[in-house]
Amino acid sequence: MHRSMWMLTNVDGCPVSTRDMTEHTLQQKLIAEFIGTFFLTLTICLTAVFGSSSSTHPAFPIAATLMVMIYGLGHISGAHFNPAVTMGIWIRGACEKSDVLPYISTQVLAGIAGAMMSIQIYTGEYQMPLEADSLLSSHDYPSVLLAELLFTFALVFVILNVATSEKTAGNNYFGFAIASVVFAGALTVGVVSMASFNPAVSISLVAVGKLKLTEVLWLHMAPQLAGAFIAVQAFKATH
Repeated sequence: MHRSMWMLTNVDGCPVSTRDMTEHTLQQKLIAEFIGTFFLTLTICLTAVFGSSSSTHPAFPIAATLMVMIYGLGHISGAHFNPAVTMGIWIRGACEKSDVLPYISTQVLAGIAGAMMSIQIYTGEYQMPLEADSLLSSHDYPSVLLAELLFTFALVFVILNVATSEKTAGNNYFGFAIASVVFAGALTVGVVSMASFNPAVSISLVAVGKLKLTEVLWLHMAPQLAGAFIAVQAFKATH
């Protein structure tokens, strides 16, 4: 029977995925994380940065890609595809500590690879480095911080509820719910912060020249990780 990412069970109190995923080696899990994160960042860069989906809002293909990758790869790695999610899942206690660094490293590398491939597809050649063409200005800083913090919080909080709570164990809507948060966030604050909610995606935006590294470190990554931490505390407070 199909089980979602980190679902808990009432049988012995152990995460279902902890048992299911022991059938896969760490290498297999990392391959799954790379594939999922790669296609997510590739889609984001092609649609949101280069505008390849000019007839539709980028939120549609981005959310669709995330959803199918979650359903397709969740049984292997848990389908984190996001260092902030991995941190949140670990703090929650549903991820092995030994998996955290390999997962995050793989996600970041996949984000860079996705960005490089998007440039190759869009321009026909990869140019490195690209000069940062920041979309942010000083008066936008508080807005960017709040946008990334709030929607990363929402993303991780929803993940914890639909994919780690025994109250929702066995549901089939987890992928749709998670992708819907990203969809809503992209529509709501995409013009404010580029709606990253994901350190790996933020790094990919640096690679394609849409953000500066110094901006990413404190305008994206800091609030994203803070949002994930607050989401775990909110989850614990409500369960």
